[in-house]
Amino acid sequence: MRSAGAYFRSWFGRFEAVAPERPDPWLWAPAAALVGLGLLMVLNTTYFLGQEKTGDAFHFFKLHLIHIAAGLVVMFALSQLSLAGLRRLTGPLMIVSVVLLALIWIPGLGVTRGGARRWVRLGPLLAEPSELVKFAVVFFLADYLARRRERMADFKRGPLPAMIVVGLIALPVLKQPDFGTTVMLAAILFVMLFVGGARLIDLGRTGACAAALLALQAVAKPYRIKRLVTFADPWRTARGAGFQLIQSLIALGEGGGWGAGLGAGRQKMFYLPQAHTDFVFAVITEEFGLAGALVVFALFCAILVRGLRIAHEEPEPFASLLAVGLTTMITLQALVNIAVVIGLAPTKGLPLPFVSYGGTSILMAMATLGALLALARRPAVR
Repeated sequence: MRSAGAYFRSWFGRFEAVAPERPDPWLWAPAAALVGLGLLMVLNTTYFLGQEKTGDAFHFFKLHLIHIAAGLVVMFALSQLSLAGLRRLTGPLMIVSVVLLALIWIPGLGVTRGGARRWVRLGPLLAEPSELVKFAVVFFLADYLARRRERMADFKRGPLPAMIVVGLIALPVLKQPDFGTTVMLAAILFVMLFVGGARLIDLGRTGACAAALLALQAVAKPYRIKRLVTFADPWRTARGAGFQLIQSLIALGEGGGWGAGLGAGRQKMFYLPQAHTDFVFAVITEEFGLAGALVVFALFCAILVRGLRIAHEEPEPFASLLAVGLTTMITLQALVNIAVVIGLAPTKGLPLPFVSYGGTSILMAMATLGALLALARRPAVR
């Protein structure tokens, strides 16, 4: 009978590491710049918050450092995997994400904050399963679509089963409620189906149905209606629901072309709610101005271009689809976050990847980068 050590060595051996190669600088350099900026902004935006809540001005900054360190470990581990190793992650990722989603609803494990039940407590750790769900769905769709390339013209045998699976996963996410992640899952699904060869007419019909259902959900709850009204005219509820967006717009205006300077912004001083998480881009713009905002946007564009180029050059369908899905997940979320901050979209509760404070968010952003780095090295090992 094999020892436990031999069993685990055998199991992990299935994930086949590739030979060491130089990491792609067009991927890691923009991401490293964003992580570095995130470190500065978390220290900057949580100094007074940490002092008030814990008595330690550096409390949140130290936690953020721990999150980044854990993320670097995950990133490095994933970046060493071969394509076969990445593909074998599909099943475990789906199982773990579904189990974590279920644990949210178990008393004593699920954690409710701000009226949303989105977190699960595992000992000293607090995880947000919806972040892992997005990552797992990308792997599932890449594997599924790669296996069914010849069936994509047949709606019932190709796109429909994928839609059903993602829809079933999205339902408990919507129930938390997490409308923003639900929209992200739908967007990732349709992008990958399009790239995977689904017919436009099928995507158009189901897309219209999905949009109608999401629109109904958007007005099904009073707080969502309030968000829509606030988005249309935040000044009508300047002391209520519109307060956050107005403070964000004030931060943008204060920044001007070149900003007030690092640390000189005032909105982080308890004026702008969630300044260290969902609205960190507003503080960046206030302190670094339009120039800083454009640099952040350019860094995400660099990741987008490089990720899509990897997908274009990759002859293996699974690898190409995985690159598209991972790139879409990171850059689309960044675009939505920025749109919310500047008032072009209703509040969604999505963090800015690599930059915002948040353990699960940072961990999954680094995991996404690690998988993309592994795909970027494939041309050198084929």
